[in-house]
Amino acid sequence: MNDQQLLRYSRQIMLPQIDIAGQQQLLAASVLIVGAGGLGSPASMYLAAAGVGRISLYDHDSVDLSNLQRQIAHYTSDIGTQKAISTLQTLKKINPDCEVLAHPARLEGEALLQEARAADVVLDCSDNFATRFAVNRACVDTKRPLVSGAAIRFEGQISVFTPGREDSPCYNCLYRQEGEEAQNCARNGVIAPITGIIGSMQALEAIKLITGAGETLAGRLLLLDGLTMQWQSLRLKRNPACPTCGGG
Repeated sequence: MNDQQLLRYSRQIMLPQIDIAGQQQLLAASVLIVGAGGLGSPASMYLAAAGVGRISLYDHDSVDLSNLQRQIAHYTSDIGTQKAISTLQTLKKINPDCEVLAHPARLEGEALLQEARAADVVLDCSDNFATRFAVNRACVDTKRPLVSGAAIRFEGQISVFTPGREDSPCYNCLYRQEGEEAQNCARNGVIAPITGIIGSMQALEAIKLITGAGETLAGRLLLLDGLTMQWQSLRLKRNPACPTCGGG
């Protein structure tokens, strides 16, 4: 690291759980983020600020006026711009040293497998079950850790799935693929800070996975009720009959 980097990341480097070695790991890390909306905005911004060396970002959508209430990587002047490009511009303002690869496209098929394989950590910041199950399958197949978040109404949830490690469950162990597609923000609404809370926690879990600091949420599901500000922590077990990671 040069003098500018030492100063930029000094508040992290002074943490004994990070130190110089951990910051070097962040600078060398590659993170894949699927979705540049309510969750992907804070997650990508904090990861860029923390010094993650390479962020590959996918989102096929464009910025709409209704997005601006919670998708903080985008500004009023970005309306009509593809979210991946808008987010890239924001991340470059935060940290020009972070390599950001913006893909204004839907990530699927072989491209999804290749991107997951090239990443150290994958963040699912999408807003639909089809994408979540596809990303989960790619992470299981490539044995890449997955940080999964969701937010709707006043509720949020987050977990970490680490395929191939300590009998870890996968997303499909938790949810069946017959999930209710109607459960989205467009139909149910969402309070803005919930997406910020969950997206920021996704960034934190990614940093912990990269540096080895602390204990991740692997094997646990955190549920937040924003109306009462109560958290629930549930233990998750692998489903031996899971159609994705088990024998089902």
